[in-house]
Amino acid sequence: MSLSLIGIIFVQAYYINGSVKNEKERFRFNVNKALNYVSNTIEENEISTYYDRFQSIIRDQKDIDSTAVSQLFIYQQNNNTKETLIYRSNVLEENYKLSSSLFDIGLDSMDITRIIGSSSIESYKNIDLKDKDFAQSPISKIIRDGLISDAQRINFEKSFKEATKRNPVHKRVSVEQIRELLSEKLKKDSINIDFEFAIYSNDLATKVHSDNFEYDKASTYSVPIFYDENNESIYKLLVNFPGDRKFIMSSIIGMILLSVIFTSIIILAYSSALFQLIKQRKISEIKTDFINNMTHEFKTPIATINLALDSIKNPKIIDDKEKVMRYLAMIKDENKRMHAQVENVLRISKLEKNELNISKDRLNLHELIEDAITHVELIVEDRQGYIKTFLDAPKASVLANETHFTNVIVNILDNAIKYSPEAPEIEVYTENVGTNILLKIKDHGSGMSKAAVKRVFEKFYREHTGNIHNVKGHGLGLAYVKRIVEDHQGYISVESEKDKGSTFTIKLPLIS
Repeated sequence: MSLSLIGIIFVQAYYINGSVKNEKERFRFNVNKALNYVSNTIEENEISTYYDRFQSIIRDQKDIDSTAVSQLFIYQQNNNTKETLIYRSNVLEENYKLSSSLFDIGLDSMDITRIIGSSSIESYKNIDLKDKDFAQSPISKIIRDGLISDAQRINFEKSFKEATKRNPVHKRVSVEQIRELLSEKLKKDSINIDFEFAIYSNDLATKVHSDNFEYDKASTYSVPIFYDENNESIYKLLVNFPGDRKFIMSSIIGMILLSVIFTSIIILAYSSALFQLIKQRKISEIKTDFINNMTHEFKTPIATINLALDSIKNPKIIDDKEKVMRYLAMIKDENKRMHAQVENVLRISKLEKNELNISKDRLNLHELIEDAITHVELIVEDRQGYIKTFLDAPKASVLANETHFTNVIVNILDNAIKYSPEAPEIEVYTENVGTNILLKIKDHGSGMSKAAVKRVFEKFYREHTGNIHNVKGHGLGLAYVKRIVEDHQGYISVESEKDKGSTFTIKLPLIS
């Protein structure tokens, strides 16, 4: 059971840890995706804005600084059909020197190249390829021309990146633009938490940052931004999330709570089962001790009764009336003793089942104490001991059952006598405390250990003292005492020290 429980806890912890790692990786992936999107979008928007402006300027520009033309001819002749195909391709580069103020890039002027391309396919019949001047008209001719947009844009981007890398980053992008793009992209990926961002240049802060951004290498995500013509960048777009840990945990908190709850239930069930097993084992040991004690205490009276009966059967004794009466008295006393023991067991059983009907009357506690003392004073005197009373409580009226509460006091006094190895020395005190009366019974006997004090009121419990039968009893007397006192709305406690004696204190409510 222990190995299974440890295994379950380990598997749950491993699974939860794996789930947390997966959520962190998913969060990191989504954040990096959003950062790359923002970085690319900002760059593309910047280039597109200036490229559109460049196109409109070129359309209106009349002065060309220089031109360059490259031309490609391809001749193909079919000997069977006597047809000749001529493919002709021209590329025209027009160079302009424009004022950079139009682009706000911090330079006096800027060289711009416009690339124009044209191509044609001509078909001739019966011509000589050596003669470059074709007098006859072609059979068919297809002509295409126009701007070569891709090449032109690539050329523009390279020149633009080379020029703009000298500009301060705060002139190229605004805080509001970054916040809007980041917020939009993060929300699409279901990341609805606050974030802080900044742009750093060579690990130094720039003017582009949110109000509460604090750089922490461990929790900050970054991507390059604003690549130059060599595809390198000195800028990094950074973002961190003050509540990222809480956000990550929130996605799996339900699973974690369910796991913890069910694991806790298993632990509680296991602990309860283990506790019950240990408790049942202890109860089994206590009951075994109880049976041994009961057997021992019944064995002596039974043997005495058998001997007395055998003696009465003897012809020499049966005619001796005095001896017969003596043996009959012994049989009666031993039978009474066994009956009392059985009654004690039955009384505890009825108390536990709440079947014992205890009627209460207005009684004087001092009178109950004195009555109880008369039950044991002969035993005390026989052992040359004493019972001293200090009944100092001015008020002693309580609501109690005379028989049961007298038995309570007798039981405590009997314990004090039994556990006094020498002559019993017992003091009985009463005092008023508020609306209660305290009854203290103190002895100077063998006392109890701290472990015994905690369990002394448990049913069947008896402290071992080497020989289990050195003091007669079943461990039921004090259990009975506690149940009766509690039924009287009272409280009982004990203070004891080994070899120095014990003090039992009963607190009962007074009645006016």
